[in-house]
Amino acid sequence: MERTVLLAAPRSYCAGVERAIEVVERALEQSAAPVYVRKQIVHNTYVVRELGKRGTVFVDELDEVPDGATVVFSAHGVSPAVRAEAARRGLDVIDATCPLVTKVHSEARRFAGRGDTVVLIGHAGHEEVEGTMGVAPERTVLVQTAAEASALELDDPEHVTYLTQTTLSADETATIVEALKRRFPHLKPPPSDDICYATTNRQHALRSIARDADLVLVVGSANSSNSERLVELSRSLATPAHLIDGAADIDPAWLEGARVVGLTAGASAPDLLVDEVIDHLRTLGPVDVTERTVTTEDVHFALPQHVRPPS
Repeated sequence: MERTVLLAAPRSYCAGVERAIEVVERALEQSAAPVYVRKQIVHNTYVVRELGKRGTVFVDELDEVPDGATVVFSAHGVSPAVRAEAARRGLDVIDATCPLVTKVHSEARRFAGRGDTVVLIGHAGHEEVEGTMGVAPERTVLVQTAAEASALELDDPEHVTYLTQTTLSADETATIVEALKRRFPHLKPPPSDDICYATTNRQHALRSIARDADLVLVVGSANSSNSERLVELSRSLATPAHLIDGAADIDPAWLEGARVVGLTAGASAPDLLVDEVIDHLRTLGPVDVTERTVTTEDVHFALPQHVRPPS
């Protein structure tokens, strides 16, 4: 059966992911000793595996890092408590936190400092959320759903600001914000949207293909929030969707009767995995690839000084 692949653009790496991976690669080039990374540098199985082959040691917490060693903080950011522990241990820190996450941390610090309660919209247990909650833990509360927002009780309901995890669904977040506004009429927003440009762009691109597809495949790992949101978005548009780490995860049953396959990738998945999916589909029959571009991204983040090449 001949198939059409509708390829969403933009897809795959965002500027923050590109920066974080390059940070680790440069650290490996510069150091004869092992380079440690706290948590996964980005949420992608393939990326972590490949960097591990090159000598990167991934750890869950800093107590697994030898005193004085080089440690990279992941793109998702860390709490001030983690930074303080690294300083106390004399660790050589290279900070690969995405600048857009750093922005949210700065907002949390500023709003809590002026006496507001900070309502953080996000997913419990996600590393980005843990880092942001740690900025001002005594003044920050986490809300995950509109129902939680509607039931939230605060001591000072007139001084409330909301922030969001950067990788959320824009539609779902808007629903939660509306619930917060009904609950707290004096609610203040962040100065600019916290959901990152790449997350929003990939969701718009997914919309451009989902309604015309019989099936959507999203390349990304299960712990990638923005990838999961793409799957949820496709399903909300009544198009079946599956999250895959790569071509090997494709169940042949999904493809039965699917003449038009939508294909995209989360912001932490390399485009080479998308190419492998297309190659796999071509082993099953003729494939015509059509790319739909909703916008062009030209964002670039400078590397940390620690690994920046000499000018």
